[in-house]
Amino acid sequence: MAMTDAQHAARLLAQRAHEVGRSSGQERHGLLRWLGCWRLTRSVTAELDMPWRDEASGERSGWRQRTAYSDGEFAFGVDYQVCRECGLGWVEQPYTVPEFERCGLASAGLAALRAEYPGLAWHTLGGHFAESRGFWAAVGAGVTGAYEQRRLCPHVSRAERREARPAGRSWPG
Repeated sequence: MAMTDAQHAARLLAQRAHEVGRSSGQERHGLLRWLGCWRLTRSVTAELDMPWRDEASGERSGWRQRTAYSDGEFAFGVDYQVCRECGLGWVEQPYTVPEFERCGLASAGLAALRAEYPGLAWHTLGGHFAESRGFWAAVGAGVTGAYEQRRLCPHVSRAERREARPAGRSWPG
């Protein structure tokens, strides 16, 4: 089967996964979390003007999101969290736009995260769907933690609870 122009562009994009534009996302995070949608995340962060971007997750408080854009259009995204104290990292819900599947974007994005956070054991929170087990086996081969399911450590769990507190309320923990 011949590769389409879009697939060729995605393969070239995968080769640039280490070139990342960064945004703290602090000023936008609450709005993104409240709306909880990818569309707003894409349009608000377009000013980063980089094909690979690292920004606050629009779905998970305290998490980051690594995304890839091909010609300005969303192509791949994954949420991630790290705890340097425990030497652990988690990724959740990697998603590749169907026309770019099997072009290496997910593998490249995850490899770039591992390179940026060396020495961590990488996991996921949820179980793997039957149809995705081959993907996780492939990207987890030779990776400490192998992207196996693991709960968040207490450090990350406490930080998430603190960040999720409504203003003016005091919760235990």
